[in-house]
Amino acid sequence: MSTFKIKLSLFLNYFVFAILLNSVGTVILQVQNNFGISKGSASTLEAFKDLSIAIASFLLASYVVRIGYKKAMLFALALVSVMCLIIPSVSTFLMTKLLFATVGVSFALIKVSVFATLGLITKSKKEHISLMSFLESFFMIGVLAGYFIFSAFVNDADPKSTEWFVVYYIIAGLSILAFLLLLSTRLDESPVKKAELEETKSLADDFAGMLRLIIFPLVLVFIFCAFFYVLIEQSIMSWLPTFNNDVLKLSTSLSIQMASIMSASIALGRFLAGLLLRKIDWLFFLVACLLAAAGLVLLTVPLAKNVSGIPVNSLSDIPLVAFAFPVIGLFLAPIYPAINSVILSNLPTHKHGSMSGLIVVFSALGGTTGSIITGHVFEAYGGQTAFYFSLLPIAILITLLFVFKKLQPKSVTPEIKAPDSHH
Repeated sequence: MSTFKIKLSLFLNYFVFAILLNSVGTVILQVQNNFGISKGSASTLEAFKDLSIAIASFLLASYVVRIGYKKAMLFALALVSVMCLIIPSVSTFLMTKLLFATVGVSFALIKVSVFATLGLITKSKKEHISLMSFLESFFMIGVLAGYFIFSAFVNDADPKSTEWFVVYYIIAGLSILAFLLLLSTRLDESPVKKAELEETKSLADDFAGMLRLIIFPLVLVFIFCAFFYVLIEQSIMSWLPTFNNDVLKLSTSLSIQMASIMSASIALGRFLAGLLLRKIDWLFFLVACLLAAAGLVLLTVPLAKNVSGIPVNSLSDIPLVAFAFPVIGLFLAPIYPAINSVILSNLPTHKHGSMSGLIVVFSALGGTTGSIITGHVFEAYGGQTAFYFSLLPIAILITLLFVFKKLQPKSVTPEIKAPDSHH
């Protein structure tokens, strides 16, 4: 089975959803301007996105093997294409909620299918962790592109203008292109289907199999790692445009563009991790990254106190903190793809669909929790305090990574290989 076209299709699917999912920070800022929404209300957009991802993953992940990875991805792409074509004509706060709910359900199908497909097209643990890092790196390039696409359509002169919704026509075009590429790509799913059908008899067994994975300590600790990582990342990413606008007094378009530095940092960090993790022990590498991230918070966030408070409309007047703080993405970047790869490569390929479902569920819950807490802390105590909050989950995550490493088997054990056995 030639893997080049499959890989290209997975990368393009991720690119489209990267733009849509991570536009939430931009949209949070814009709905406050357009519709006079409070920070607390705007933070619910994250919940519409993430809870729909969590619910869809929980209900559908174990069935994706039966539906077929390719069919599930095609359905997801078709769904978002239609929604993106509708929203510019019906630009309301309710419609943005529905858009993110649709994107969430679709991404649940995409992510579970993409993660599970990686197990079919890679031949070793090292190849798996490397491809996972490159894929997540490309996801961040999509996020980066999204900031510039959205900021190009924002009207600084009229904050209440809704003309930026036109950007969804461009995203619809990309989604249709991704659909056509996948449609013309061959993916051999027979090894997974055969193993799945031999092991389970019904859809209820599939679902129970996903839940039974949680009883393994390795899986349970991993779930907490994923939850806290995404809590950190999303609490910063979703509120960075608002922080730039409210605290640093950047114009709306500059606020969105400067937030892209974090995405660029994550993309670079994941690309470098894809190279380095072939040679370096993952635990040492990830703990060093988290300590560096905590150090950066302590060094850069206090710089926001020195901001003059004069509105900033040009690149030359932007304060140093707007450039320095988003570089935290470089240090956060390697963690998520690395821990995902470690857990998946310790399970047989026919379990990857179910495990991917758990990854998506708990990542989504972490994202929602982080964004809503940050939104309310931001509103009550200001942006600096909100970003200092990230130090607590960073400390928890470092502790969890040591436990995760200790629980990791030296090789794939029979117990881990057969979490659905009925004894």
